[in-house]
Amino acid sequence: MADDIFKALADPTRRTILDELAERPGQTLFEICARLSMKHELAMSRQAVSQHLAVLEAAGLVESRREGRYKFHDLNTAPLRHIAERWTRPDEGETTP
Repeated sequence: MADDIFKALADPTRRTILDELAERPGQTLFEICARLSMKHELAMSRQAVSQHLAVLEAAGLVESRREGRYKFHDLNTAPLRHIAERWTRPDEGETTP
């Protein structure tokens, strides 16, 4: 799973999508495309953005939910916390000076 997360984070466009979802949760594909175009000057097709979202979802970094005809996307930071804990948890018996 960690490999999927690192692969997802390796792409600058995907990191920008995550930034957008952190700033404004619950966006539709249309909203994400509009914000990427207007705010970041990233002109991409909806299909390209959808593919980026699929990679982010596969890594667990984005969760989606359907409400009627609309699909809303949200950032999920849990996988990032798990990766950070891998290297930041103190060893047993270790003392702090």
